[in-house]
Amino acid sequence: MRSVAIDIGNTSAKYAVFEEDALVTQGYFKAQEGMPQELASQSFDHAILASVADDLKHIKTGLSVAGSIVELSAQTALPVSNDYKTPHTLGADRIAGAVAAHYFFPGRNCLVIDAGTAITYDFIDNEGHYQGGGISPGIRMKFRALHNFTGRLPLVEGIKESFPLIGQTTEDSLESGVLAGTVAEVEGIIRAYKQKSDRLVVILCGGDAGFFESNIKERIFVIPELVLIGLHRILKHNV
Repeated sequence: MRSVAIDIGNTSAKYAVFEEDALVTQGYFKAQEGMPQELASQSFDHAILASVADDLKHIKTGLSVAGSIVELSAQTALPVSNDYKTPHTLGADRIAGAVAAHYFFPGRNCLVIDAGTAITYDFIDNEGHYQGGGISPGIRMKFRALHNFTGRLPLVEGIKESFPLIGQTTEDSLESGVLAGTVAEVEGIIRAYKQKSDRLVVILCGGDAGFFESNIKERIFVIPELVLIGLHRILKHNV
């Protein structure tokens, strides 16, 4: 089976092409510009689409798919149990990450941390029950908020892997507050989950995963393609 998984996020879209269970190629594109040529020129047996947006028509029309196109929604059958109380409000990337975590670590309690525009925390237990998690602002969102909602604070661009704890300029102080503060948040959340869950596995993904991998002292697994792999597992469950 040759398939494609497409995850359309807040700022960009990413895709992965699978041959059976092997991820053979992946990439990024701007969803508002439609299907990229490298995908439009290929044919697939099946496809799965997940999006924070409502309209996927312009993406679907650019795909050549012989079989099913699954649009991930609250009604889509899952290979795990979804215990979220409002599944219709649950982000597709969150449940896909949890599905992949359970696939990689069956029989283990898993905490998925997806660090991007927002930082999401998602917990799936050792029996495959997705229970929910948390959502907080991502690093760039925090920097923008400090700039937009104050009169004089500058906008800090980019994320440095090393930063001062004691800022001696305003920009240094912003980096210390946001970067050190976010690291402390993530480490604190991990410790809290470890207190509640035995043999917890922590999996990190998202655009800012590299920053946290360099700065978090807790033992973590970094799987950048986690959400796309989870989408592929959901697709296989439905075709």
